[in-house]
Amino acid sequence: MRSTAWDSYVPGTRSGSRTWPANPEHALSLAQGEAQLVSVEYRAPDEPATFPFSVPSIASLETLAFDSAVTLFVGENGSGKSTLLEALAIAAELPAVGSGRLAADRTLEAQRRLALRLRLTWRSRTRRGFFLRAEDFFGFQKQLARQRVEHERELERIGRDFADASAHARALAMGPHRASIGAMEHRYGRDPDARSHGEAFLNLFQQRLSPGGLFLLDEPEAALSPQSQLGFLAMIRDALDTGSQFVIATHSPILMAIPGARILGFDDLPLRSVPFEELEAVALMRDFLQAPERYLRMIWDAPAGADP
Repeated sequence: MRSTAWDSYVPGTRSGSRTWPANPEHALSLAQGEAQLVSVEYRAPDEPATFPFSVPSIASLETLAFDSAVTLFVGENGSGKSTLLEALAIAAELPAVGSGRLAADRTLEAQRRLALRLRLTWRSRTRRGFFLRAEDFFGFQKQLARQRVEHERELERIGRDFADASAHARALAMGPHRASIGAMEHRYGRDPDARSHGEAFLNLFQQRLSPGGLFLLDEPEAALSPQSQLGFLAMIRDALDTGSQFVIATHSPILMAIPGARILGFDDLPLRSVPFEELEAVALMRDFLQAPERYLRMIWDAPAGADP
């Protein structure tokens, strides 16, 4: 049987001895530790008619409390959850994984304007952590491959240019490129492209985690199969033990089930906490799996172009 990302990672991977808590009450408290980011206050501009201030969920925002170590942003596409998450990452001055500096990203000009209107309150100001969008991960994989090719070409060039030099001189010239390749292999594996997207994503996430960090993640499930999402949950569970905090925008009912997480619904205004069992995404997924033929019949039998 082929091994999966879930098979290769279990909670407590450093010791290999820990499993998910058998006590349900303890499980429900996993995400209820002290968060470093306590709250964010939004100060609306005098003329809020333009994007992103015109987005209803943002226009209705006042003060948002982060009273759990895991906060989930849940809502339909266009509801503003990713926009707010991006602005939070800019305001918190977090580095972005797989993309350029958020302060210089031309696609985030509107989010930078929003970030200027956010006032963050901290229990303990952290400089650890990162911001990660699923689409940036795929770009990061390509960037790693390009960097390796560039280093390998430089090694070939040095080999030609230093053919008549001493072995010591040749080794000195090649040293920085060999060191860079070695560091990449140590952190991301010898051939990241040989892994599936899910395996590479989990490896990247695990390698970049740091204790006590703040991690803002935008739809991380896009790179993960349902089974890999379970492995992802296991990594989050371990990170919570080290004092880390997560704010995640997601469409995944699996991630929405993180024990003790605060789920903020972006579809009903103002933003409010929504119990897992009342989430529309959870109800829809459950209903579909129980009777997929009912939904498929409505879609397949509907006239072309009609809204099922």
